[in-house]
Amino acid sequence: MTLDDWVVEFDRGLRSISGVSRMSRPVPTPPTPTPPTASAEMTLAESNHAAALMRVNHVGEICAQALYQAQKLTARTPALKAAFEQAAREEEDHLAWTMHRLKKLDSRPSLLNPLWYAGSLAIGLAAGALGDRVSLGFMAETERQVEHHLDGHLSSLPQADTESRAIVEQMRNDEMAHGRAAMDAGGVDLPLPVRTLMRAASRVMTRTAYYI
Repeated sequence: MTLDDWVVEFDRGLRSISGVSRMSRPVPTPPTPTPPTASAEMTLAESNHAAALMRVNHVGEICAQALYQAQKLTARTPALKAAFEQAAREEEDHLAWTMHRLKKLDSRPSLLNPLWYAGSLAIGLAAGALGDRVSLGFMAETERQVEHHLDGHLSSLPQADTESRAIVEQMRNDEMAHGRAAMDAGGVDLPLPVRTLMRAASRVMTRTAYYI
């Protein structure tokens, strides 16, 4: 990679951590227009719960940016680099959407975002160093676990919070597509101990980000 490429990646990392993300697609909206008073239909406890879930999702997108950046840097072929770049751009939409929703819910992102980003960058570099097929397998498994995680959020979000639901549903569709694309590109199934460790790390992140 050229110096300009490194500058671009460094800029993307800073924007991810600081919450200044660009979106290439508009924020998803509910199928039917949401009345202006919809937020008032949620109790304070429901609003706080929705905000905490969206903070967890925002952290997940911080991690996705770091993972895809690292895997792009270690990819062996231009085609795979382009695939990780495309996925990262779509994940950046998710990052912007979740930040938008946090602001509307009068909440904030995780205070530990720099830590989440650094840890995910290291994991992505390690996965990429093991080869393209392992890197793609890691991407596919990550997306499968995120899909499961988003299913849980759709079950848990307050029914009145149709705006958050629309965002989470579109994110889920994108994650499923990313996972399928990774396996179609030659990704391998990761060993059970690795998948189990990934789930355990995800639980620590989600439970911490819900509050901090």
